[in-house]
Amino acid sequence: MSVLRWQDQLPGLNAATILLVGTEDALLQQLADSMLKEDCASNLKVHLAHSLPLPSSVNRPRIDLIVFVVNLHSKYSLQNVEESLHHVDATFFLGKVGFLATGAGRESHCSIHRNTVLKLAQAYRSPLLFCDLEVESFRVTMAQRLVRMLQVCAGHVPGVSALNLLSLMRSSESLFLEDL
Repeated sequence: MSVLRWQDQLPGLNAATILLVGTEDALLQQLADSMLKEDCASNLKVHLAHSLPLPSSVNRPRIDLIVFVVNLHSKYSLQNVEESLHHVDATFFLGKVGFLATGAGRESHCSIHRNTVLKLAQAYRSPLLFCDLEVESFRVTMAQRLVRMLQVCAGHVPGVSALNLLSLMRSSESLFLEDL
């Protein structure tokens, strides 16, 4: 069993790589395309994976941020993410993993409750973002946010580390939970 480790590769000079993991290939590709359109001082690379582990034969750059995408309309999507999490080294969970739940806009069609994904993110002490990736304006906004998170995780934002970012996102998450 191959475990994805953060330190497997040395950081690239001015390079930032994100790995989007999820079963919604078309939506992930649209999100990746939106991210690549963003103005970014770093050499931005976006890799897509249906699930983990990644093939061991692939020569890949160091991954600075992993985002697990859960479609709230698909129990298979959640199961795929849960199984993929077992292939990630614990050091990634120090600010370099996030969860993205999509499909919350049509709550009547959801087969996964928001709290299920929230508990998963809390169990792995990782931020959770909600976005309906099918809506272009939301997808563009999420792409901007992910690019900024990626720059922080890659160490390209002076004075801010991935752990700082994680604690800031926790503050906003707890404010959101108090509103429920």
